[in-house]
Amino acid sequence: MPMKPALTLYLAAPRGFCAGVDRAIKIVEMALEKWGAPVYVRHEIVHNKFVVDSLRDKGAVFVEELDECPDDRPVIFSAHGVPKSVPAEARRRHMVFVDATCPLVSKVHIEAERHHAEGLQMVMIGHAGHPEVLGTMGQLPDGEVLLVETVADVATLTPRDPDRLAFITQTTLSVDDTAGIVAALQARFPSIVGPAKEDICYATTNRQAAVKTIAPRIEALLVIGAPNSSNSRRLVEVGSAAGCGYSQLVQRATDIDWRALGSVRTVGVTAGASAPEVLINEVIDAFRDRFDLTVELVETAREDIEFKVPRVLREAS
Repeated sequence: MPMKPALTLYLAAPRGFCAGVDRAIKIVEMALEKWGAPVYVRHEIVHNKFVVDSLRDKGAVFVEELDECPDDRPVIFSAHGVPKSVPAEARRRHMVFVDATCPLVSKVHIEAERHHAEGLQMVMIGHAGHPEVLGTMGQLPDGEVLLVETVADVATLTPRDPDRLAFITQTTLSVDDTAGIVAALQARFPSIVGPAKEDICYATTNRQAAVKTIAPRIEALLVIGAPNSSNSRRLVEVGSAAGCGYSQLVQRATDIDWRALGSVRTVGVTAGASAPEVLINEVIDAFRDRFDLTVELVETAREDIEFKVPRVLREAS
């Protein structure tokens, strides 16, 4: 039997599930325990096919809009947040609903409302069409939130009053890219008000920092995550920007393009905030099957944050 080539796998930490994702999945599981199946979920609870499929197997029904849900079954709103019109409609229909919006996204919603109450127009840095952006922009009346995606967008902004502006950001953006957009906003609108603490969440920041740390040691980076996961896609970009020659986004081990990896001998592995540890272990096992593998953990931060689930799920029926 031929000897396996040696390969060192640098495993980033933190990686995978964050507190908001953990809480959202727990909410669906507890709702199924409390009310039985089916429980409806508006949009994917988190952006991960494996997670969504496993919850579907337990009795969760995933829909795009509230009008696909019956009045007499509970509905859960995803971790990305929803426009104000959604819970308002659920109340009008006397539905039982549970909001699984990540508390760090809710913090951005509260900021936006506070600035709006003070008469400021909002600028949101984020990706058009992303559920979190739609949810955040939907906290305020139409026209009160202007969206920018790039530094170039800042130059074409036409606010109501350039001296009465505040900015917020999507929680899953590239830290470095966002800093550039914020700098452009502050240069063009010197009086613009920013958040007291940055909106990009701790989990996004920590995962990007870990990738930057391992990037100089590796020839290739694998990010385990979904193609529609903003924070996972940002990790691929961060790896490339940090000098990693090849970065690949995979949903699970079967997606790895071994031919593209070629004869690399050092690989980094991380996972987006909605990827479960079971998929990370699956990727490590796939490398172990092909290589004489050494795994080195590279830990740049420790996360011990936990968010409580809503009271309605903690109460006895």
